Amino acid sequence: MLEQQSVWSHLPTVRRRRGPGVSAWQAGRVDLQTLRELPLTYPEVGATAAGQRPDGYGHLHVQARIGSVRQRFEQAAGAVMHWGMQRGAGLRVQASSDVVVLDAVVVVRLGFLPAPCRVVYVVDEPDLRGFGYGTLPGHPESGEERFVVRYDPVTSDVFAEVSSFSRPATWWSRAAGPVLSVGQRLIARRYLRAV
Repeated sequence: MLEQQSVWSHLPTVRRRRGPGVSAWQAGRVDLQTLRELPLTYPEVGATAAGQRPDGYGHLHVQARIGSVRQRFEQAAGAVMHWGMQRGAGLRVQASSDVVVLDAVVVVRLGFLPAPCRVVYVVDEPDLRGFGYGTLPGHPESGEERFVVRYDPVTSDVFAEVSSFSRPATWWSRAAGPVLSVGQRLIARRYLRAV
């Protein structure tokens, strides 16, 4: 926790109307360039791309059929590659790039809770598109999440998939344990409905 505080100590404190002082980080202004220079908070970078489930983490995988035909796949892939799963799930998105690219930095927020991440890989195959991002300091969890859409050329079905591995990175996320896990599953299902 002390390391995370020192990372954000350069940000000014602002005062909200009738409220206590909050850091600029909490108020919503984030220097994405500073985040770009920070290390990821986990060593298993790219594990979700390979379908690995590293030990010592909670694991999540959800998928849903979201339609059929190639046109539906292209539409869903376009949404995914423009942060559509996150925005469609009700998260606020501040990203270094409007289009998902390798090394893009993004801060997603649910309410006041910031979750900074960096894109660690992009998938651009004829029947599979999406990306994976990993957590940065300041994120309540440590791990990686993958967002893809898949086209089955045999059946013409289109699927949206989200998979992740994570573990608490803060004292309060450890304390929230099961509640946070349920929240992650709910958000993951919202991601699927978003595309």
